[in-house]
Amino acid sequence: MRIQGVILTIVIGSIAIACKENRSKEIELPFYNEATFTPEWINAEDEKYKSIHAIPDFEFVNQNGDTISNNTFQDKIYVTNFFFTLCPNVCPRMTDNLTIVQKAFNKDDRVKILSHTVMPWADSVARLAEYAALHEINSDQWHLVTGDQKDIYKIARESYFADEGFGKTVTSDEDFLHTENIILIDQKRRIRGIYNGTIRLDMKRMIDDIYTLL
Repeated sequence: MRIQGVILTIVIGSIAIACKENRSKEIELPFYNEATFTPEWINAEDEKYKSIHAIPDFEFVNQNGDTISNNTFQDKIYVTNFFFTLCPNVCPRMTDNLTIVQKAFNKDDRVKILSHTVMPWADSVARLAEYAALHEINSDQWHLVTGDQKDIYKIARESYFADEGFGKTVTSDEDFLHTENIILIDQKRRIRGIYNGTIRLDMKRMIDDIYTLL
């Protein structure tokens, strides 16, 4: 009986240590809850944990003409950005850098990429399909989406805090939106990382952070 008691104590202790390690791993990366992207490390026991900012439901159409929604990314990690196919400099660099992420996780269904066009009036499904083919984008892993401009701009500014402004003042919801940021979203739709999409070294940091979440 004494031996059984010792074994039970060891098992319980191991479970407690594992749970503690899992909680510690979860908060190894910060959370971002507002537009200044001030990092916050919040424990699950903290009252603030229940109100961490999360991406709301959404629905767009991808380069294959398929409806893509928050359900597509259920329990998955994804990185997201905003671009347009006619962009001459920043967007191509961002796309090229995101192909590094695509290659790193091309066999891992737990990791996805979501790119929103900020020129939906120009970027039709057919145009996005051409862009995807040009950049060798795997449509099973990487979704280029279009939709109603108001919906795209709303989720960009209010949910992903995506509009840097590039020195301009945003005066209305229809002001053109552009940002170099690529944003990391965890399995519970919370923002866990912000990266400069034009810097290749930031992709390595992003990949390391994805492995942390995994």
